[in-house]
Amino acid sequence: MKRVLVTDNIAAEGVEIFKKMPGIEVDVMLNLTPDKLKKVIKDYDGLTIRSATKVTREIIDHAERLSVIGRAGTGLDNVDVAAATKRGIVVMNTPGGNTVTAGEHAVAMMLSLARKIPQATASMKAGRWEKSKFIGTEFCNKTLGIIGIGRIGSIVADRAQGLKMNIIAYDPFISPETAEKTGVTLVAMDELLSSSDFISVHPPLTKETRGIVNADAFVKMKRGVFIVNCARGGIVNERDLYDALISGKVAGAALDVFEEEPTKNRELLALDNVICTPHLGASTDEAQTNVAVAVAEQIAAYLTRGEIKNAVNFPSVSAELLNVIQPYLILAEKLGKFESQLVSGGIREVIVEYNGEILNYNTAPITISLLKGLLTPILNETVNYINAPLVAKERGIKVVETKSSEVKDYTSMITLTIETSQEVSCAAGTIFGRQDPRIVRINKFTLEVVPEGHMLVLCTCDRPGVIGNIGATLGDNLVNIARLHFSREQADQQSLVVLSTDGMVSDDVLNKLRGLPHVISVTPLEM
Repeated sequence: MKRVLVTDNIAAEGVEIFKKMPGIEVDVMLNLTPDKLKKVIKDYDGLTIRSATKVTREIIDHAERLSVIGRAGTGLDNVDVAAATKRGIVVMNTPGGNTVTAGEHAVAMMLSLARKIPQATASMKAGRWEKSKFIGTEFCNKTLGIIGIGRIGSIVADRAQGLKMNIIAYDPFISPETAEKTGVTLVAMDELLSSSDFISVHPPLTKETRGIVNADAFVKMKRGVFIVNCARGGIVNERDLYDALISGKVAGAALDVFEEEPTKNRELLALDNVICTPHLGASTDEAQTNVAVAVAEQIAAYLTRGEIKNAVNFPSVSAELLNVIQPYLILAEKLGKFESQLVSGGIREVIVEYNGEILNYNTAPITISLLKGLLTPILNETVNYINAPLVAKERGIKVVETKSSEVKDYTSMITLTIETSQEVSCAAGTIFGRQDPRIVRINKFTLEVVPEGHMLVLCTCDRPGVIGNIGATLGDNLVNIARLHFSREQADQQSLVVLSTDGMVSDDVLNKLRGLPHVISVTPLEM
């Protein structure tokens, strides 16, 4: 008998699926403290959560039987996926189950903000009739700027077109052709900020997007702009937003998410031109039922039949094949993740070439793993082994797979070539020993890179003292080098330096490296 623990409030339909499934026993325990969860988790094979339960490394360390964690929803900020993966625990989410709901909530917030509906409601309930106080703003012919035109951003764009708005978007990871098909014009970030009457943010929360709407961004905006954030707390800098609201640069803000949740920022919420909801983007009966049913079906299928669906850390393959091709899956994902962070511009085409003994196996899941790695830095938790090909297709990315039995420098090799709107880049990898992935070529440079942890890729002129200056700069700023890989190209008199560091390198140190003599470019990567 497999036991499933539900620790967050999911729709009753999801719990019923567990109860009716032969071979599964379900317990619902809400509002568990971390210490209590540590004590009880050892008796369960599956864990079902939403956003309240924090599945930390400590919780996972106490989960003696746990083999699957299912999130009724998309975001996995509350799950230590790396720790779960290390323990062989499948982590699943339910992408798409609340996409429409989240997009509709952003539009509803935008409408309420512009017409001051919450403020007028509160005024009337207080016994006042202040008609002249709540003059609103029309939407027709106004410009809506969307930051991040993924699934939810596209829903917002579609609904806004019905309001006769002009839609522009900033998304460096989507092609202009794909955006145009949805009636959206891609623009540079600065143009979006300066041209928009309304700005709605919809990227995932990543290192690059955290605080992307900040004081510098507000300076570039129109006076009287409206800001909507129903994506992730932290994308909009709350301190800078407060200042922009006080100054009148921003006419109003609609917030469903916050840097800290539950938020303690009473100063921001107290402003008359701020409307807010407590992270209700996915909170409709339909969406909650959809994600509850989906996660219950996925967990039940895994525990009873070994079927993996919508996993963020394992592909959908049989257990037998997984054991054989696991090293190649890891290599492919790391290749994709490496190149995704290295290139600039929207990705148009991906060419995956397989050489050698790897052709003895089905390469389809390996290509999917590569696409997941490629898209993860862009979309974070919203991409998994199931939806990676569809997401690539939706973004207008052409995927070409080629095969050759010719054995090159290694018995098996995967070569990834990416064409973007700005460049063409190539990287190749192989397996050392039985399971150690290595990147053995980056464009014209041959080297042997261990793709893990915090990394820096530096293109330099091939001159004496360059590596010494790099090492000295990092050392002076207390950054320890864990590994160093070097390759030179005599024809162009250029060299490539790939570093692994013990910790993340700050922007200040990166700028110091970029200012060194003969350093052409410095790119930080997280593997």
